[in-house]
Amino acid sequence: MALVLSVGSLTGMHRRDTLRYALVAGTIGALPACSDPGGTEARSAHDIARLDSTPLAGVVRPTTTSGVAAALRAWRGAACIAGARFSMGGQTREPDALQFDLAGMDRLLALDPVARTVRVQAGMRWRRLQTLLDPHDLSVKVMQSYSNFSVGGSVSVNCHGRYIGESAIATTVRALQLVTADGGTRELSRDREPALFGAVLGGYGGLGVVTEVELDLAPNTRIARKVTSVPLDDYPDWFEANVLGKDDVVMHNGDLVPPDFDAPLAITWSRTNLPLTDARRLVPEGLDYGREQNLIWSATELPGGDALRERYMTRRLLTEPRVIMRNCEASLDVASIEPRTRRMSTYLLQEYFIPMGAFRPFVARMRAILRAADAGVLNVSIRHANADTTSLMRWADRDMFCFVLYHKQRTWQDARATGWTRALIDAALDHGGRYYLPYRLHATRRQFMRAYPQAERFAAIKRDVDPDNRFRNLLWDRYLPRA
Repeated sequence: MALVLSVGSLTGMHRRDTLRYALVAGTIGALPACSDPGGTEARSAHDIARLDSTPLAGVVRPTTTSGVAAALRAWRGAACIAGARFSMGGQTREPDALQFDLAGMDRLLALDPVARTVRVQAGMRWRRLQTLLDPHDLSVKVMQSYSNFSVGGSVSVNCHGRYIGESAIATTVRALQLVTADGGTRELSRDREPALFGAVLGGYGGLGVVTEVELDLAPNTRIARKVTSVPLDDYPDWFEANVLGKDDVVMHNGDLVPPDFDAPLAITWSRTNLPLTDARRLVPEGLDYGREQNLIWSATELPGGDALRERYMTRRLLTEPRVIMRNCEASLDVASIEPRTRRMSTYLLQEYFIPMGAFRPFVARMRAILRAADAGVLNVSIRHANADTTSLMRWADRDMFCFVLYHKQRTWQDARATGWTRALIDAALDHGGRYYLPYRLHATRRQFMRAYPQAERFAAIKRDVDPDNRFRNLLWDRYLPRA
């Protein structure tokens, strides 16, 4: 007989002890395929930014959906969910909560090469999935530019990439499995509980634990890179003429660099029959990126850094031919843009989604804000996404240009970043756009509600499936409308 302990009313050491006993008992029957290596004493959790930490009641590491469900039945307090932990503002953390670490849920459940579909456990990282897909000449249809993220985490933030003709990942999700606060399991899709399905996509773990994801796939094709310098004011027209709607274009981004952010490099990957310049099917894991890390440090810290960037980054892009497989470009490692240490400085992302017609006025305002604030932005990458008609908390209610800011700040300067970040959020909102939620929680609650008015509907769905507000994190604590 399964042992189920109610510990929701306990606090402090008694609560942690009760959780520990439930986990130990679960090794016999209550928590199948669920483990807690290292014990469950309170600990601090952080994310990739390492700017702050949060005390947890414990960490549970399930390996099956039934393990997740059993842990939720045994623990009646708050719960939060962690995947690869690349969010930057506490989206995976909640004080004194039980954190569900899904890293061990990385099994392939089904693959149909003919239908081009795959179903995996949500803790699987894209790089592992690519290893499984590549022998079948298949690729992930939509994902981030780097392969270190987890599938479940990507679905929870409703990520996107550089893929032309595509939207957010929500449009490629065929179905998912959700474990709710009562320990029940639901299979969701566009045809099965579509409202809840749309709310979970981009729901940041607020409605339950996503344990399985079924995705559409794409062919793994040979692609060639072409890099063009385009005047900033001409970029929207150039993009529409040379990229948008072109059947052979697979990926595209425009790069703006400091100090003026006024000369985009348009980087386009198109299908080709040219011979490969790099025969690797995937970027190998565990490479040494010391050279790249040193170059980024030098460009941001040393006098003449802009000249170094021009010589060793920009010039190389303009002159080096590159023909590779799609999976090779999609398997980039985030270590290549990571600092060697985050003790003194940390690298952060921000993102703004702007209707295509507002490109020029938004860019003018963005440049003025960044230069006035001396914001430490290394790069602004311009992408494009089609309208998202699937997710509830959508950031693309129409076709959008996406401005991804990669910036560096001292670890003690987060308050300084708040001012110019809020100015950028206002600029996006004033031009009919939105800002992206996986990053630092600098936005005011008024800015959040202005960007995501559908949060009222999300909160209503949450009250239905999680009436005791068990699934929590710092993002929803700060912004979610209350009853």
